[in-house]
Parts: sequence; C-alpha cells; structure tokens
Amino acid sequence: MTPVLFCWSSGKDSAMALHILQESNEYEIQALLTTVYKPYSRISMHGIHEDLLRKQVQHLGIPLRIVYMNDASNLEYENTMHKTLLEFKQQGIDTVAFGDIFLEDLREYREQQLQKVGMKALFPLWKKNTLELSQYFTNHGFKSIVCCVNDAELTEHHVGVNYNNNFVSQLPSSVDPCGEHGEFHTFCYDGPIFTSPVPIVTKDICYKPLEKNSCTMPYESKTKGFWYCNIEYKPTP
Repeated sequence: MTPVLFCWSSGKDSAMALHILQESNEYEIQALLTTVYKPYSRISMHGIHEDLLRKQVQHLGIPLRIVYMNDASNLEYENTMHKTLLEFKQQGIDTVAFGDIFLEDLREYREQQLQKVGMKALFPLWKKNTLELSQYFTNHGFKSIVCCVNDAELTEHHVGVNYNNNFVSQLPSSVDPCGEHGEFHTFCYDGPIFTSPVPIVTKDICYKPLEKNSCTMPYESKTKGFWYCNIEYKPTP
C-alpha cells in the first residue's frame, strides 16, 4: 500500500476523505498533520483547541504531527511546512492527502508547494457533488459540530449545532452544503473512522473580528468576523 501523510483539519471533509482512503485498501495513513496557531493553541479557522485535537486523534488511533505557526503570514507557513514535509519525505512518504473538494486555486497551490519537496498531492473528495457529500457524511454515521461560521453568510445561530441534513437544508442558497468557500467549519467527533465517539461538550459562543491582511478568502470583502463555538473534551464518568 502507498504510505500517505494526511493533512487533518479536524472537520467533516477531512473525516470523509480519510474514510475513503481507508476503505480503498490502497493507502496506509502514516500520520496526520495539523497546523496550530501557537499564540492561542488553536487550529486556524476552525478554532479548535490543541488539547481537543489531541483527544480527537487518540480516538482515531493514528499518529499526529502538529506544526506550530507563530503568525498568519504565508511566508512562515510555507517555510515551516517545507521543513516538515522534507522530514516525512526522508521517511519514504511522498504522497500527501487533503480534504479539498473543488477550489482549483487551492489545489494548484498545494501541488506547487509539494513539488518543491518532490511530493505529490492526493484529493479523495475532488469534484464530488457537495450536497451528495453532505448526505454521505450523515448516511455513514459521521457526526460533527459546526465550530465556526463566517458572518458574511451565516449568523451565531448556525454555530454550535450539529452538521446534518437538517442543517444543510436550512442553509441560504448562496452557501455551499460543505462550506467549501469557507462559509463554515466543523469538528468531527464520531463516525466509522473512530475507535469510539469523542465525548465533547459545547460551551460559550464568541465573536472575533477579522484580522485584516491575515488571509485571503472568497468572502473577504463582505466578512467582518467569525462566530466560534468553544468545544471541550468531556470524558465519560
């Protein structure tokens, strides 16, 4: 089987992509790779705390490699990722998997960065219908919480709730069913890829204004900030 490094976001798209690779019996997932914004110890955009990420991955039974970022600049990201990818390349891994679905510019960027270290990209969800993917997610027993929404399209009422067919059916027509344009992000806590469900509890919901020049996104001109739901690990008594 082909050894694979999987770029793990903690959300539903990563979960589905990982499931497809595991079910194919063609790939062996050697490790999960996640970037964490060090000043807050949280996954960028998703807002998931590093502690919860580690607990989640324990329920997956796959080694985790965290790459820490001190700022949001592309330069730091590219330099740090370059060094990290070279380490995995030296271990005999030359394939990196992502959960991206249809953003051509993002795919091109990833492929260009991997070419610099002699690696190739794998996109298990590429060009699949996002409404059908949302149904695939639910039908296969996956469960996730909406942990972040972009206020250009959604409100605080869309965060902290379960991502399911009902959630998707009530989305504005301008919002992709999988949030592929960055409209929302999720945290996956149960499904066929887990050895057991990740026990969690939703806490407070907070709003964070957009940090200008921190990133580029489709809704940037309309985006003023993001709504986040704080999710914590709650072990069973």
